[in-house]
Amino acid sequence: MKTDNGTREKLLRSAKEEFMEKGFQNASLRKICSKAGVTTGAVYCFFGDKEGLLTGLVDNVYQSVMQTIGNHMKEMSSEGFATHMHEVGDHDSFVEELVHALYQDYDAVVLLLSKSTGSKFENVIDDLISQVELRLGDLAEKYAESVQGKRVNYYMVHWLSHLSIMSFVHALTHFEDEREALKFMKPAMEHLIDGWRNFILDDVEM
Repeated sequence: MKTDNGTREKLLRSAKEEFMEKGFQNASLRKICSKAGVTTGAVYCFFGDKEGLLTGLVDNVYQSVMQTIGNHMKEMSSEGFATHMHEVGDHDSFVEELVHALYQDYDAVVLLLSKSTGSKFENVIDDLISQVELRLGDLAEKYAESVQGKRVNYYMVHWLSHLSIMSFVHALTHFEDEREALKFMKPAMEHLIDGWRNFILDDVEM
């Protein structure tokens, strides 16, 4: 039965409609199966449970987004980056890659970010912020070592990490077109980088 791709795709289409309308937590597995014309046994066979259905819809884009952010954070943590003199456009390739990852399946991202309460994905935004904050904290410490009389402002690290992720979320909720999102996110990223340079460090109290 697991080779029956037709049944699997029917379940995914039906689940997507139900999740988009009601969210994961309030979605009815019975209605999903009814719309797909199968029994609940088919869900257990192909996906294990309702959460497995959601995973089948969003996991590819989730992994792509996490990998894109992770790769960029590793690059930023490389030797010499903390003291690198930023130039306009330095982060354009990252913005393009992340926006494309987010828009490769727009509906899946909407499910992931705003319809996944009650599932293992419900804290995805906080998870992304934590990943960025961890890397930026390390980078800020390297930066502070290169500037005499300065120390890291860890609250600003947290706030800028939060603002970075929420800027992409804002783009997703306001622009359904990838090109429009890019027009917004490229200058937004420049402002974020300027903020990082200007506010990530405090004077050491003497």
